[in-house]
Amino acid sequence: MQRRQFMIGGGTLATTLAMGETAFAAGAYTLRDAAREAWIYTLPLNEIANVRARTLGLGAKANTFIRQPSLAGPESRNVTTPNNDTIYALAFIDLSKGPATIAQPDIGDRYASFAFMDMWSDNFAVLGTRTTGPKGGSFILVGPNDAAPVGAIRSPTPWVWALARVVVNGDADLPAARIVQGGYTLHGSALGAPPARGAKREGPWQDYFKAVSALLVENPPPATDTGILARIAPLGLGAGFDPARFSPAEQAQIAAGVADALALVKTRGLGTDQKNGWLYQASDSGEFFQDYIGRAGVALAGLAALPPEEAMYLKALSPEGKSLFDGDGIYRIRFAKGQTPPVNAFWSLTMYEATPEGQFFLTPNPLKRYAVGDRSGLKPDADGGLSIWISRTDPGGARSANWLPAPAKGPYTLFLRLYLPKPEAVSGVWTPPKIERA
Repeated sequence: MQRRQFMIGGGTLATTLAMGETAFAAGAYTLRDAAREAWIYTLPLNEIANVRARTLGLGAKANTFIRQPSLAGPESRNVTTPNNDTIYALAFIDLSKGPATIAQPDIGDRYASFAFMDMWSDNFAVLGTRTTGPKGGSFILVGPNDAAPVGAIRSPTPWVWALARVVVNGDADLPAARIVQGGYTLHGSALGAPPARGAKREGPWQDYFKAVSALLVENPPPATDTGILARIAPLGLGAGFDPARFSPAEQAQIAAGVADALALVKTRGLGTDQKNGWLYQASDSGEFFQDYIGRAGVALAGLAALPPEEAMYLKALSPEGKSLFDGDGIYRIRFAKGQTPPVNAFWSLTMYEATPEGQFFLTPNPLKRYAVGDRSGLKPDADGGLSIWISRTDPGGARSANWLPAPAKGPYTLFLRLYLPKPEAVSGVWTPPKIERA
């Protein structure tokens, strides 16, 4: 196997889950604990399944690319925290009946990445500018159980979410970016059974665990997760899950555990490491292994995040240290001369409205300006530095040229993205300045 040996078949999963029937023997670990862990553990699986269902429900087919013709805007609500820097080409690939052949075009000197995620949200391969270079090529993608020719890319799960990102360097560049985007091709084998569906993350726990039970069978967990599978085994997840077997008292425990999990994941977000007024993504973002809470936090706040060496996602804290901005004043971030984000590709600062569910989406504004960065033609300060102004209404005068509009009302947040960050950014030697009140 490429990175992690995955369990094969529902029988092996059932045997592993049965090992956990003794988990409560000492009384220290409760059904509430099991429900909390199970919800956190399976959340990424559920979220990707929901994206898959919405995508295929719009008439798209599995093993076929869907190409986003323009940059994301406020209407883009399929995935939380969409970027406004790249156009996407995405596909859900079914490898259950055989391999797929994928092609990446010649991308030239523009930034592009082609990420492959398993159903647990790990990026098991990223092609593109950083890894395979500008010339493109053809690749064979195989499932977890198939024989693989030399040089093939192996997916840990039978279903794969493939996501290509192609940078757009201004409105005039969109046609050229679309040509590159159109060069991604996919030829898959016959499709297997209809895909399992997810459930509402804040819906009844019975519906949620029933949905993820089917997803666990469709996409077996890795053997390295045997420990957590044993701990959550008393829930009986997997084929034959039956919520009716729990007594009213046990059902109350499960509901409480799910509520605990949701509250915990909302506070986690993309990460908890704070530096100079910014929340940094976890170093294992996009390649989580057994960091279940970190993986769940990213699934809620930034699903499909790339690994840090490909892109860094920094979330701004308000001047008061809050995770969201809610005031009506004017804010500024100022980079001193020579201190803009150090990148080998590009950087951007994006505005998002915050939802009560802990997700983030682009917000309407009169300029239709959702992000600014090194490709935005921003005007430098007199001393060569760079100021970006953030407010709900036009800050006026010379500030207007570098204004990033905030939502007319409600809480919001900002994400600073660094594509192909340089070592000093990844290591934390360089940190962005705090956002301050003007």
